[in-house]
Amino acid sequence: MVVNNPAFFLSHRLPVALGAKAAGYDVHIATMNGPAVADILRHGLAHHVIPMSRSGKNPVQECRSIHALWQLFRRLRPDVVHGVTIKPVLYGGIAARLAGVPGYVAAISGLGFIFTRPRKGVDVLRTAAAVLYRLALGHRNSRVIFQNTNDRDVLRKLGVVRPEQVVMVRGSGVDLDKFRYVPEPDGAPVAIMAARLLEDKGVREYVEAAQLAAGDDSGLRWLLVGSPDPGNPASITQAQYDHWRKEGVVQCMGERSDVEQLYADAHIVVLPSYREGLPKSLVEAAAAGRAVVTTDVPGCRDAIEPDVSGLLVPPRDAVALADAVLRLAQEADLRRSMGAAGRRLAEREFDVRRIVDHHLDIYETLLEARR
Repeated sequence: MVVNNPAFFLSHRLPVALGAKAAGYDVHIATMNGPAVADILRHGLAHHVIPMSRSGKNPVQECRSIHALWQLFRRLRPDVVHGVTIKPVLYGGIAARLAGVPGYVAAISGLGFIFTRPRKGVDVLRTAAAVLYRLALGHRNSRVIFQNTNDRDVLRKLGVVRPEQVVMVRGSGVDLDKFRYVPEPDGAPVAIMAARLLEDKGVREYVEAAQLAAGDDSGLRWLLVGSPDPGNPASITQAQYDHWRKEGVVQCMGERSDVEQLYADAHIVVLPSYREGLPKSLVEAAAAGRAVVTTDVPGCRDAIEPDVSGLLVPPRDAVALADAVLRLAQEADLRRSMGAAGRRLAEREFDVRRIVDHHLDIYETLLEARR
């Protein structure tokens, strides 16, 4: 399994890797280096460090990543390679084809800022990305996992994925025992956004909505969990974050590892993103039985049942966002019924055990095809 960030592997794909190991696979993980590598090793998984840049602006570095993966695949001779997130999907797919890997799985967990930004004339980066996707996904014995139909349709229109490759899996799943449904806490309602602090996650709109809602009679509080990501071109700056923290309209909590407890202590989960694969934060919100306010965009709308487990608002619209959050803050019965509906949705669609079994079925299908 090739993933860019070891911490992302642990948060989004560890259950799949452990499930494959329990099923008898010899599982190897390839990521960039980082503190989380030690945790991967503690789970008894083999790990390989791959040089992979965050920006992707240096062609020499990008070719070095592909070459390192090719070398790794030639040495390990895996039966199946599973690429997760954009660069591992692209570079892992190209390297797998060059190394003659028998089976390839590409997990498309969102198409990134290249496909979310407004198009202005000829988009060289978008065209280059389409070429790379065509090379990466051209493996004869492969499956491409999509988390929402919009991402599937975008790549199908570009002609980079064949109908027989497509598999739909709704997200990376959630541990229903870890994220348990508990009654809302007493006191004034609390809204929470837990995400990387990127422009395209809608973090500016979240803060602006909090500013618009300040002083509401409900006593609504707004929490922001996460920190700037300097390696991402869409990140807010540290100076902007420090300004929000000093201003105090939003309670800036930084990085936290206890999201399940934060959700249990909150009433409303908010994600005003511009586009997603299928956001884990909303899947976890559903499991925790918390009503959601999110945007009517690919991925986000796929993670809820609109007007049943949450409310949809237009993207980039802080006024509509503030109105929707205030509505749930003021209408406790509606909020609680949406939370209960979210828990039912999580039990029906997002149980991580189902997600793991689905991946194991995909691996077995690829192995059967080569026999």
